[in-house]
Amino acid sequence: MQIRDAVPEDSDTVYRVHVESIAELGRDGYSQEQVEAWAQGCESADYSTAIDSETQAFVAAEDGRGVVGFGSLNYESPEEYEVTVDAEITAVYVHPAVAREGIGSKIYSELERRAREQGVRTLGLSASKNAVPFYDSHGYERVREYVHEFSSDDETGVEGYVVEMKKKV
Repeated sequence: MQIRDAVPEDSDTVYRVHVESIAELGRDGYSQEQVEAWAQGCESADYSTAIDSETQAFVAAEDGRGVVGFGSLNYESPEEYEVTVDAEITAVYVHPAVAREGIGSKIYSELERRAREQGVRTLGLSASKNAVPFYDSHGYERVREYVHEFSSDDETGVEGYVVEMKKKV
């Protein structure tokens, strides 16, 4: 397995990994309605542009399987965070077929390594409830739980709780 920089040609595969990860692994923390709204949000995302942007994106690729996971890092502190951080982990997702095989940890380690190289001292993220134990195991502290809108397709939207977390690196 290789962790490498994502390229725009990875965008379709990254999209599929993202949706399938949410659909399968998201059920550990959310209702079916919330999972469907969360996955539906991927449809409007422009993965190719995101990969080409200032966000650093990586993929985990295996011989014979192709891209089985991805992660991304943004060098800005989100305004909605309660604490100030130097950078934000915006994604760590693995295909459900390879979940709990250490691939997410390898992706995360590369994101943290790159952040340190850029002088980042504090990382933040918004973790889905099903991902909180993963980030706990990587030394993150829970800052707060807050309501996140998964979908705004109707008048009420679909909401659920996520957890803001931080870590000194």
